[in-house]
Amino acid sequence: MKIAVEACMQGELDNVYATLLHLEKVENTKIDLLICCGDFQAVRNENDLESLNVQPKYRRMNSLWKYYSGQEVAPFPTIFIGGNHEASNYLWKLYYGGWAAPNIYFSRFAGVIEYGNISIGGLSGVYNAQHYHLGHYKRPPYDEYDVYKLMQRNWKQLVHSKANFEQEMQDNTLGSKAAADLLERLKPRYWCSAHLHSQLAASVQHGENGPVTKFLALDKCLPERKSLQILETESEHGPYEIHYDEEWLAITRKYTSIFPLSRNTTCLGNPQVYMQDREWIKRKLKTRGPKPFDFVQTVSPYDPNQSTSSVSCS
Repeated sequence: MKIAVEACMQGELDNVYATLLHLEKVENTKIDLLICCGDFQAVRNENDLESLNVQPKYRRMNSLWKYYSGQEVAPFPTIFIGGNHEASNYLWKLYYGGWAAPNIYFSRFAGVIEYGNISIGGLSGVYNAQHYHLGHYKRPPYDEYDVYKLMQRNWKQLVHSKANFEQEMQDNTLGSKAAADLLERLKPRYWCSAHLHSQLAASVQHGENGPVTKFLALDKCLPERKSLQILETESEHGPYEIHYDEEWLAITRKYTSIFPLSRNTTCLGNPQVYMQDREWIKRKLKTRGPKPFDFVQTVSPYDPNQSTSSVSCS
């Protein structure tokens, strides 16, 4: 299976898809999946634009609305997570994951899905130690602080190209402890990341004779920047589909009753997921099937001929 990995898409779907179609042609190959590692900017209309977490002067419609409306169709199955520059109102409606547009799937705020026989886990947003244990207390319409604030994460190897993070290294505040814990526990074959707009490839050895995780960080989607990479991994033969992950559904169901919706510091404890929990999920999936429900358009998409404000689009 050949998987294209894009870092910060920043709404440039047209450009990324065109690049991949060109690559398929010149390399005589087939790309099976596109994964975006954040800052996807799923803006459907001007209301979403108001919730886009960037300063107003940088807000643009870009191109997701074309795919949401059906004007264009994504040429590759696309899976994305959220970054820190997103249309927060739309992704909150898809908290547990779902189709943001036909053939474009939001992998939820955090979780695991399956594509073919490959498990793909995703962590949306960026890490901030002060906010990590707070509940999901914010509601639209988001105020100015909610929309503009930035959070931080990084990798220590990047200090030579990102010297402004040196103080954070010295203070030991650089990076995501939560992500590091997952990396150590899960030991995945690949770990792809974005956000810092720099390219970095590395290997993480888990123990003296343990497995190796190949780490890849990419730049943002701009000309002459290294924002896109093709990974090839062993898999079953296609065709491939997005399916729910049985174990993650069991975990999600277990935590539903204690889902935190206040600002208070939250301690979720460690509810155990037992075999009977997975068996319940397995029976449900056998009845309804493992595929997410089809995409449904829930709001009117942007219409450049009926724009109510001065916005730019591509």
